Amino acid sequence: MARNMDPKKCPMPSQDPNVRNKNFDEVALGYTYEMAVSEARRCLNCPKKPCVSACPVQIDIPAFIACVANEDMEGAYKVLSASSALPAVCGRVCPQETQCEGKCVRGIKGEPVGIGRLERFVADWHREHNTETPVKPESNGHKVAVIGAGPSGLTCAGDMAKLGYQVTIFEALHTAGGVLVYGIPEFRLPKTIVQKEIDGLKAMGVEIMTNMVIGKVLTIDELFEMGYEAVYIASGAGLPRFMGIPGESLKGVYSANEYLTRINLMKAYMPHSKTPIKHSKKVAVVGGGNVAMDAARSAKRLGADEVYIVYRRSMNELPARAEEVEHAQEEGIIFKTLTNPVEVLGDENGEVCGIRCVEMELGEPDASGRRRPIVKEGSEFVIDVDTMIMSIGTSPNPLIRTTTPGLETNRHGCIVTNGDDGLTSREGVYAGGDAVTGAATVILAMGAGKNAAKAMHEYIQGKNK
Repeated sequence: MARNMDPKKCPMPSQDPNVRNKNFDEVALGYTYEMAVSEARRCLNCPKKPCVSACPVQIDIPAFIACVANEDMEGAYKVLSASSALPAVCGRVCPQETQCEGKCVRGIKGEPVGIGRLERFVADWHREHNTETPVKPESNGHKVAVIGAGPSGLTCAGDMAKLGYQVTIFEALHTAGGVLVYGIPEFRLPKTIVQKEIDGLKAMGVEIMTNMVIGKVLTIDELFEMGYEAVYIASGAGLPRFMGIPGESLKGVYSANEYLTRINLMKAYMPHSKTPIKHSKKVAVVGGGNVAMDAARSAKRLGADEVYIVYRRSMNELPARAEEVEHAQEEGIIFKTLTNPVEVLGDENGEVCGIRCVEMELGEPDASGRRRPIVKEGSEFVIDVDTMIMSIGTSPNPLIRTTTPGLETNRHGCIVTNGDDGLTSREGVYAGGDAVTGAATVILAMGAGKNAAKAMHEYIQGKNK
């Protein structure tokens, strides 16, 4: 097998920006078979595997890429699925550039191997060619509960099911998937792919109960009374934050969570959708993360003529993935950096008609290590918009913590755990993902679910010796 020493990774085919910003079809089209094999042959198969050390779920990356290079796609999928419950998802939304690809040796003198693109290809190849259904493992006689059917809960459930546990996921919404279905838009992550991954877990015996709001329908204490021997809390961080500036209660002000949920989960972008959403002409999205990019790009697809990202720091400090920023720029999103809103302006009907902003400049670094934005005196100006979307972060819903005696949380409302194993202040109760860290990435949530599953298994087996 000849190694490919091209310093650049194989480009990802994608829709034309001026076409895709008018539809919700997936932007990236995926590698062809030949592209995947060629890209895999760029891997040096390093003996120390630096890429693996940066993967939150510890995929044996050189091994799966070697299978692709040798055209053994099913072998590659077996390597991936041994560590990751959601490879088709991770290949699309995981920030590989700051994790596995960030450690790739090929990146020292060129571009790293396209690990995420290869992961996506292998998962898609398996989905399109494999006809076998997952085998339900033999029961070990124990049962566990998982709260939340997002990436962390699904990962924990999958790992526990593989060990023979009877697993029940309790999901508050009417559809499983968490942020994968209500938060990330169709053009980044098609929902059919998420559903396929969920169907695989069901085939292994995982039961998913929807419309189950834990803390309201049932409490965690009642779950233990029902015979569950351990509980994993993976309820996410779905409570939006606002700035507290005048005018935030005007019609036309959304949280990014509400805006994206209406679009993604309730299909507001479809012509005959019964879900109301404003088809705006001029939109301002406040924030600079991936969620802000998703909201801005969705607004453009809903027909907005002008969409602004309003961010108080510079382009260099944007927390969103570089790929998402690049795609947003290609699609015509306007970046108003070093800008901060101070008031939402309304018309005589109580609807948004603009935002009053101030210019910012960067001072000394703050606790996060980023330079602190400082207001420029006398720099006020107005941006004419009819919709404002707030995307400045989220925190966990207080329902679980207020209905679970003895469950320790911090000042942000996040559940406190004892290190990587996810153990909380309550015996037998584990937690992970955004419920612990606040809003973070899909892959970090999956890593937490994986660690918690291992700890829960050790706890239950130790208790039953």
